[in-house]
Amino acid sequence: MDIKANLDAVKKTFVNPSCLLVAVSKTKPLPDLMAAYEAGIRDFGENKVQEIMAKQPEMPSDVRWHMIGHLQSNKVKYIAPFVYLIHGVDSFKLLKEINKQGKKINRIIPVLLQIHIAEEESKFGFDRAELEEMFASDEFKQLTHVQIKGLMGMATFTEDQSQIRKEFHGLKQLFDELKQKALPDFVQLEELSMGMSGDYRIAQEEGSTMVRIGSAIFGSRG
Repeated sequence: MDIKANLDAVKKTFVNPSCLLVAVSKTKPLPDLMAAYEAGIRDFGENKVQEIMAKQPEMPSDVRWHMIGHLQSNKVKYIAPFVYLIHGVDSFKLLKEINKQGKKINRIIPVLLQIHIAEEESKFGFDRAELEEMFASDEFKQLTHVQIKGLMGMATFTEDQSQIRKEFHGLKQLFDELKQKALPDFVQLEELSMGMSGDYRIAQEEGSTMVRIGSAIFGSRG
């Protein structure tokens, strides 16, 4: 399999060339990651703490590690020193734990807030009411060691492109609304992470600044 050729093919289909490509390298061996690295990729996404910890010391130091899976509070401490961006912050409890671990090592940790946009119950994330409640709380305003860089959402797993588009469009609307609000300085909404191998073109058309692509680069999980 030619990972560089796959990457070139994916990039040619980008609707927005400035959209950041995070290569989802979960379950993939180090030689595959190095092939992507040599083809110019610096942003890698992993969904398990154990795997990101095993790969991080083996890869070049300029790799930016994205934690894209569901993160348990008790595992934050393991990735706090080096993670570039935590994509799936789906509760205030988790955000507070990230802040606590950042404080311990004197590092401000960048995160995205995961918003529940899909119809499936299995996907994690804040709904609008929970988000507004968190933003309004005094406890939220006192966070010192997180930086909220934007929002993330995963569309319903469906063939219905109009539904996927509607969900991405709704997330972009929420993103734009929040940018108009007076929020604490550590909330700097710059990134809108939405779109994966199957729906990244629709996501880019709806305003995504960051897509997570695995199988289209590395082949399906074997």
